[in-house]
Amino acid sequence: MSYKDRLRSTKISSDENGVADECCENPCMESKDGDVVCLNCGMIQSRNLVGNERRAYTVEEVNKRRRTEPRWREFGPRTMLPNSKIDSKGRLINAKGKTLFSRLSKIQNSLISSIERNFWEAKPKLKMLTSKMNIPEYIKETAWKIYSLVARKKLTMGRSIDGFIAASLYSAIRVHEFPRLLEEVCDASMTPRRTVHRSLGMIVKEVLPELGLRYRPITAEQLVFRFGNDLNLPMEVQKKAINMLSQASKNGLMRTGKDPKGLAASVIYMAAKSSNCRKTQAEVSSVAKVTEVTLRSRSKQIKMKLI
Repeated sequence: MSYKDRLRSTKISSDENGVADECCENPCMESKDGDVVCLNCGMIQSRNLVGNERRAYTVEEVNKRRRTEPRWREFGPRTMLPNSKIDSKGRLINAKGKTLFSRLSKIQNSLISSIERNFWEAKPKLKMLTSKMNIPEYIKETAWKIYSLVARKKLTMGRSIDGFIAASLYSAIRVHEFPRLLEEVCDASMTPRRTVHRSLGMIVKEVLPELGLRYRPITAEQLVFRFGNDLNLPMEVQKKAINMLSQASKNGLMRTGKDPKGLAASVIYMAAKSSNCRKTQAEVSSVAKVTEVTLRSRSKQIKMKLI
């Protein structure tokens, strides 16, 4: 007999439940949705409350099981005074109360510094951008450290905060050599490339040396594995593309002044073409964010060095 059938066949006496006069003559109890319910009449006899919470020991487990956001911000005012006509209990605020809260709100805003207001606006934007691009936590911390120094140097005065947030994130990506493109950061932040590029130049020149960080340009070898994974190519094809690129470089391929995206896309296309995993020029150029003309021209230059 199954457990469910055994529960249905169990009869509870009136002495055990104490509510037999309210239930039916033939009670058949079953635990359902945390309640002990009679299947014949639907009478709820008791509740079965069981806690299945497990303790979290690492940062990943805490972030995974978190149900709400932190109550307080790391900076800025701790209390918000909105200009509403009702209080927290839904009662109307009289004229004297409105005057009082208006004066308190002005005093509170006057006590907040400009850098706190800047951080208050920038921190959620950076958090949303890193979450949108699936950026690791250590790169996010480096990006916030870079932006904090940018704000303290007052480089954001008269300039776009969104541009500096995107530039700080991309500079942190380049510091840690993470395979992400500038175009992806611009698209995710919905900021023009020109604005991000201008902010990035100021960060590389004035901020990174003071923090002791080194801006490392992206290489074609790093992008080969990135594009290969996006195109679902096997590891043998990706290794073959790396070998083709290194062999062409040894034979005198000039890589200065050439976009590493074009070089990586061309060797990926050539390696996939020589194997069973063929990819079209449109597919490769779409993933690498280069034009098909660039893909063909770089492929011709690499073929000449491989002969």
